[in-house]
Amino acid sequence: MKRILLKISGEQLGGKNSEGGFDVEVAKRLAKEVEEVIQMGAQMAIMVGGGNFIRGSQVANEDIDRVTADNAGMLSTVINAILLGDVFQHAGVPVAVLSNMSVPQIVDDFTYRRALNHFSKDRVVILAGGTGMPFVTTDTGAIMLALQLKCDVVAKATKVDGVYVEDPIENPKAHKLETLTYNEAVTNSNIRVMDKAALGMAGDNHLPIVIFELLKDGNITKIAKGENLVPKLAKSGLIA
Repeated sequence: MKRILLKISGEQLGGKNSEGGFDVEVAKRLAKEVEEVIQMGAQMAIMVGGGNFIRGSQVANEDIDRVTADNAGMLSTVINAILLGDVFQHAGVPVAVLSNMSVPQIVDDFTYRRALNHFSKDRVVILAGGTGMPFVTTDTGAIMLALQLKCDVVAKATKVDGVYVEDPIENPKAHKLETLTYNEAVTNSNIRVMDKAALGMAGDNHLPIVIFELLKDGNITKIAKGENLVPKLAKSGLIA
């Protein structure tokens, strides 16, 4: 893979901090994995979520407007992005943090040309702010970004090693799907690995997605090598 988009949720970045917060150990482990991929000659962009601090859809109510709630959620992604960027820098991994939500005192605005310029200087591009608009998830933002930057694959980090028909944490005997088409992922209500709008956009543009377990050593490197991709589905299906 020449260019990879890694989508990591706020929940993943929160790690063991069940009450919300940023887990530095998870970030350090991620930096080590990403460094190995960069040393292979690949380029990487990372879209971060913000659910470890605020998830807009969950705090919106009769007293907090959904637009305000989603703006707060996007600000949460900015927090994650700048913290992750610092961890990467201290680990010796050069990064550039950009945001689709304009917060000029904290982080540079995202532009297509600016991202490409950072790639040319061997920097990891960390993206915050989702799409910069309310009512849209960071999953959709990740797919949009991957398409803009002409990424070869989207790697979606989860707590488990693929896509299951049921939650494998709740049901250890849940069946794992080795491969899954976009149509199956969108129409099957039990598949909740990614926002349906994001899956539809990926399917329309034949963008392959790999679902992987974040905290298993070597998984990101395997994605970079293409080991997780089934060749006949690499351009037409969601890869579990």
